[in-house]
This record gives sequence, C-alpha cells and structure tokens, in this order.
Amino acid sequence: MTAATEKLLTPDNCTFVFIDHQPQMSFGVANIDRQLLKSNTVAMAKTAKIFNVPTILTAVETDSFSGYIWPELMDVIQQDPIERTSMNSWEDKAFVEAIEATGKKKLVIAALWTEACLIFPTICALDEGYEVIIVTDASGGTSDEAHNAAVRRMEQHGAQSITSCQLLLELQRDWSRKETYDDTLAIVKEHFGAYGMGVDYAYTHVHKQPQRAEFPHKVKAPSGPRD
Repeated sequence: MTAATEKLLTPDNCTFVFIDHQPQMSFGVANIDRQLLKSNTVAMAKTAKIFNVPTILTAVETDSFSGYIWPELMDVIQQDPIERTSMNSWEDKAFVEAIEATGKKKLVIAALWTEACLIFPTICALDEGYEVIIVTDASGGTSDEAHNAAVRRMEQHGAQSITSCQLLLELQRDWSRKETYDDTLAIVKEHFGAYGMGVDYAYTHVHKQPQRAEFPHKVKAPSGPRD
C-alpha cells in the first residue's frame, strides 16, 4: 500500500457508525428528502456488509421519544443498538467502549440530526485522536442552514465529508476486485439513481445481457371471487 492509498478508506481501516436513524428524528429532517435520506443510509449499511466493515448502531430514547430504528436499516445491520439518553453519544460509556473495541482510528459516521447527534461525537472523537469522515447525505438536519453550518464547523475541526455513493466506490476502488463487484453494482442500481440506470443500460445494450429486475414486471391477480 502506498502513502497515497493510506489516506483513503479501506475495508480494514475503518468503522461505520449509525446514530439515531429513528422515526421521530426523521420527522424533523428538512434539508434532504426523507426517502432519499433512508435510501442513502441503507446503501451505506449494505456497503459495510459486503466489505465486512465493523458497524456500531446506536439509538436515543427509543421508547420515550424517538421510536425504533428504521426496519430497512435493521434488516441489513442485524445487531442490537446501543441505547442512550445523551444527545452526544461520546458521553455514553457503552458507545465509546464499542468504538475502542474495533481498534480502528477512522470513523465513518452518519446521524440524525447533523447539528446535534452528528456534530457532538464528531468533535469529541477528533479531539481524542480519531479521524472522522461524516456521511453528509446519510445525515440530516432540521434546516439547510442547520445542516450546512454543522458540516462547516465539523470540517473546521478537521472532519472530512463524504457521500454514500463515494463511500461505496472508495471501498471498491478497483473493478478487478471480483468478490465484491456484483454486490457493489447491485447497491448502485438500487440506490444511486442515474448511475444505476447507466449500469442497467450498459448491461443490456452494450454487453447484451438479459434484462434482470428485482421484482417481476407483472403481479398476478389474486384468485377467488371479487365483490
């Protein structure tokens, strides 16, 4: 590995952290379409899964305020979240112990909201010598101004910004990495819009592969009497 690639994320040098992707927190997000936010977050989780990146999942006040973590995210990560009361997860002992247990110094973090549950642990982790990469499109704030101001402040403290698509491509990086090639393109096709459409086009029109879809084009009508 060269000095240049040591600065990039690899499956072996980072931990993915998901903070408070819960319904009540989602209701307050105003800087990004909420369905797009969910899609990007699930894409990030699938990226962690196919590259075997350690993941930490945490939630705040599940029963009293925020509700359960999105089921689509739980279906991918399939681990019990660390339950907290603090907005700043870095003030939660179990959370910090989970971070330390991974042995990784690069933390890739997404959270709701950007101006609270993302920025607080980010600044604390940076102060304790971690490198923090914030996933801006898998995080959301209560306004454009709140989200953008928080991102600027985190970057001023030394954090780096990334998107969910860039994160996937940075880990794949070489198309000769065949063990994750198909899964990477599956994430692209499901979650990344025009890029995914381009992949479908290349498969069917350039490489003359048969058309494939995740769901059948026609749904069989139920049998039996109708009203």
